[in-house]
Amino acid sequence: MWMYDKKLEYPIKIKNPDPKLAKLIITQYGGPDGELAASIRYLSQRFSMITPQAKATLNDIGTEELAHLEMIGTIVRQLTQGISTKEIEESSFAPYYADHDTAVYPVSASGVPFNASYLQSKGDPITDLYEDMAAEQKARSTYEYLIRMTDDPDVLDPLKFLREREIVHFQRFGEALRYVQDYLEEKRVFSIQS
Repeated sequence: MWMYDKKLEYPIKIKNPDPKLAKLIITQYGGPDGELAASIRYLSQRFSMITPQAKATLNDIGTEELAHLEMIGTIVRQLTQGISTKEIEESSFAPYYADHDTAVYPVSASGVPFNASYLQSKGDPITDLYEDMAAEQKARSTYEYLIRMTDDPDVLDPLKFLREREIVHFQRFGEALRYVQDYLEEKRVFSIQS
């Protein structure tokens, strides 16, 4: 079903470690509005879609969210590579380090581990697509908050790329919603005429 290209969707080459920032960015890995939740949500919801276009959209975006998960993991890893014990002790990263060292672990910035309650798959295509549009807006907001937290161009560039992809995903889900609504309207009109 998928072909893995073995390269990041957007290059990440962070020169300056920053464990405090890593502790914040990890929320887009395993937090409530992060990439892990998005990918699982969309790849689960695709089975309930009633048009080929909507199924394809959920599949495409769910797959891309997995690529974004890899990007976030890479950012967190590069922000923590080579940090000293002193840097860990002086940052808010210390509690995370005590549990996970510098491993990338699905957790929110506040330390709550990933939870399946972040997902929703209702089985109603219209409900699910509205849920997806809201999820993309929440992810966009989180990226904007993270962008405000740093002035490091090596971190800003991939975060801005990811924020822009959330905007595109929102638009694509809107298109999928219109396909589904048109399909249901056509089906309703046909059944009234029959």
